[in-house]
Amino acid sequence: MPRSTITPEQLRAHVLQLGEKHPPISLDSVDRTVLDPAGVREAFGPVIGYLSRVELEVDRNVLELLTLLPDVEETDRLFFADVWQPQEIQHGLVLDRLQQDLGMEPAEPNTTVISPKIRVLGALSHLPPVQEVARLLYYLTGAATERSAVVAYNKLSEGLERMDERAIARTVVAPIKQQEPGHFAYYRLAATQMFQSRALKPWQLRLAQILRRQSFALVGVNQPGQEADYGRVVSTLGLDGDLAGFARDISRVERELLWAGSKGMEVPGYVLGALKDAVAAYRERHASGAGPLPA
Repeated sequence: MPRSTITPEQLRAHVLQLGEKHPPISLDSVDRTVLDPAGVREAFGPVIGYLSRVELEVDRNVLELLTLLPDVEETDRLFFADVWQPQEIQHGLVLDRLQQDLGMEPAEPNTTVISPKIRVLGALSHLPPVQEVARLLYYLTGAATERSAVVAYNKLSEGLERMDERAIARTVVAPIKQQEPGHFAYYRLAATQMFQSRALKPWQLRLAQILRRQSFALVGVNQPGQEADYGRVVSTLGLDGDLAGFARDISRVERELLWAGSKGMEVPGYVLGALKDAVAAYRERHASGAGPLPA
């Protein structure tokens, strides 16, 4: 946990700075020149397709957030409505246009259907003490999601550079990956501010731990088949060689805050377990005749 105290004013200033420094990426600003479309599609098509779908599902994410936090705080609203959503939707549109350039089908995002788990927790969130727990879970989920995105975009950028596909690496992926760390920082700062201000009582923290274990899901995994799709992304990017390290990276905020009292917990079991299950689902899909695994 940072030694300096994070104030609500600093958190709001961070959001305003994000909006000023990183306007949404326009389609006209990117160079989608691809030297070897078939090669890029073969190497990274599933990754680009998965990322485009996830980014385009931001409207459903906003609906889920409003369900979880019926009395959303102003700085949270400023962040997701004025900064995060406009940036993320453009990420999705740019990536979706790129995948169509590569000869792939357009993304089919789920922008309206909210999961039953979210609806149940949202119903309970009308009770102020439960809403505070839901707010912490929102920050932890956001931090894990954005850190996953940072890792994925970095790996994708490196792979495209190795293929000498500099136009899309530097004008499509690079601008996107420059915006994601600011999102991660917001969630980290907001969660830390909750702990520093002692906003949650011990029973609320215990409830948050229980709900986090039970509700954790990998980003973009909401329907049957998407777990294996995520496993394919992990494998394609070479992250399956050190799943524990990947899990440690994306769970850093909850390890430092939610599980601070669990000495020696380097990786929450529910995070590592979800990653292992995703990779196993992908490998099982291919073992049943879906084609060879990537080298």
